[in-house]
Amino acid sequence: MKQVTYEGLTFEPYITRDSIDARIRELGKDIMRDCENKKPLFLCVLNGAFPFASDLFRACEGLDAEISFIRLQSYEGTGSTGVVKEVLGLKENIENRTVIIVEDIIDTGNTIDRLVKDLQAKNPAEIKVATLLFKPEALVRDVKPDYVGFSIPTKFIIGFGLDLNGLARNLNDIYILKED
Repeated sequence: MKQVTYEGLTFEPYITRDSIDARIRELGKDIMRDCENKKPLFLCVLNGAFPFASDLFRACEGLDAEISFIRLQSYEGTGSTGVVKEVLGLKENIENRTVIIVEDIIDTGNTIDRLVKDLQAKNPAEIKVATLLFKPEALVRDVKPDYVGFSIPTKFIIGFGLDLNGLARNLNDIYILKED
């Protein structure tokens, strides 16, 4: 892995695709164990969680499950705006269902906190949260994801679905902003 540059910013390799794949397989086993005899709805938060959700959903191939998509936005550039705007909403009836929200990253917790509250109003049996990346030191909300791929520091990262103004989502590895 080598450094990459986007919009004048340089990023260094941080988490390899092999490590990501191995961790997703482990999370899949945990979800299959926890959701045995249930028919969960995986709810992928677009756009960033798409690669993670795709791999995680397939890692649960022995589970009777469905997947759907919702789009929320709270980032501009390298920082959170602090305002969560729903762009594309949920169409499925989730009453009495297990819902597994699939996120790319949880940092402040604002987005996931808002989404969980919105979904709770629809009376699901339970809501679980799976996130590829978690920045516990950045939390401003009381959020505890059920499934965490990697806990990371409060640095800006790109790749494997995470972007900088829409760019770099298609990188197979995760990169961290290089500090001078």
